[in-house]
Amino acid sequence: MKTLIRGAQILGGEPQDVLIDGETVAAVGTGLDAAGAQVIEADGKILLPGLVDLHTHLREPGREDSETVLTGTRAAAAGGYTAVHAMANTFPVADTAGVVEQVWRLGKESGYCDVQPVGAVTVGLEGKKLAELGAMHDSAAGVRVFSDDGKCVDDAVIMRRALEYVKAFDGVVAQHAQEPRLTEGAQMNEGVVSAELGLGGWPAVAEESIIARDVLLAAHVGSRLHVCHLSTAGSVEIVRWAKSKGWHVTAEVTPHHLLLTDELVRSYNPVYKVNPPLRTEADVMALRAALADGTIDCVATDHAPHPHEDKDCEWGAAAMGMVGLETALSVVQHTMVDTGLLDWAGVADRMSFAPARIGRLAGHGRPVAPGEPANLTLVDSAYRGPVDPAGFASRSRNTPYEGRELPGRVTHTFLRGRATVVDGKLT
Repeated sequence: MKTLIRGAQILGGEPQDVLIDGETVAAVGTGLDAAGAQVIEADGKILLPGLVDLHTHLREPGREDSETVLTGTRAAAAGGYTAVHAMANTFPVADTAGVVEQVWRLGKESGYCDVQPVGAVTVGLEGKKLAELGAMHDSAAGVRVFSDDGKCVDDAVIMRRALEYVKAFDGVVAQHAQEPRLTEGAQMNEGVVSAELGLGGWPAVAEESIIARDVLLAAHVGSRLHVCHLSTAGSVEIVRWAKSKGWHVTAEVTPHHLLLTDELVRSYNPVYKVNPPLRTEADVMALRAALADGTIDCVATDHAPHPHEDKDCEWGAAAMGMVGLETALSVVQHTMVDTGLLDWAGVADRMSFAPARIGRLAGHGRPVAPGEPANLTLVDSAYRGPVDPAGFASRSRNTPYEGRELPGRVTHTFLRGRATVVDGKLT
């Protein structure tokens, strides 16, 4: 099967044709021969390499009422993703070769995007004993990223040992930076709004103190550290300092932390309850600037689906988290492209090249060029419309953007040359 994408703006550049033949990009240029090919008239739409998410919760095994590997990868494809990293906080926890291989095989069977499991750092996410890091790496899943996400590896000795262990196979420890003793009973960002609402405050220093410790540990060991979902201006400065030293530190930011602030919590709507919490407008501006200048390496969704009953309740009892795969690119366009902070080449770097490089993910985050795998995303950047969760492919609907008008729409997604999304609809 051949497909010709005609008149696409590759990374936002001049319109060109892209010919897909089988699983690879066969040619890029103008006036390419369409004989025998299915033709897609791109009409100046933006063509990007397939998006890669370093931080996705697929919930399976154990919480299939929230999401499954199939529904989560369908949501990923709808959002323009061709690969996602599935976090380890499942039931049972992905802390053994057997569990990560199960998730990996479910991803293979889904066919909508590649699923790369993330292994737990500690057994049961309990922070007491290292999990089978080597066995997970040596498994068919080939795990390279390890995280106790949802829980912080707060024991400095355990964290050091994890960094030392993964160094042997060029792995990376992705830390959920949250000092647990500083966040006991915390419900939202600590500040003016939390004081007025009477909700337990979640101080910025709870995140920043762990990041400061861990960048020093990573430097001492000479290993790779990745900081999950950066949310404060202070965290940005610590990561910037670590990078200035030449240390192997990378960081991600979520779409919701680029757009939403703690002022939204005044509604007491649990859809805005998330970990780490929504911060201040000053933090949002610092995160945008850091993503633009490269201090923050990539955008990761932290897609966290929950069933209706876990969110449609009082604030204190509600689960933390938001779905994000199907809206991530639109939020990034809104906050970074339409504001002039990033061009589309920058979006390709932060949402494809960089996350694939951090995860050491072969075949993804590659240029749109002859001979490269045809993992591609076509975007109608001129589109504007309200977010309607009723149309989501995800099994859950806990989006903070319901009814909000956002720009951009993924019209086509290709996984190794096979269309998973056509005209905005899953195949």
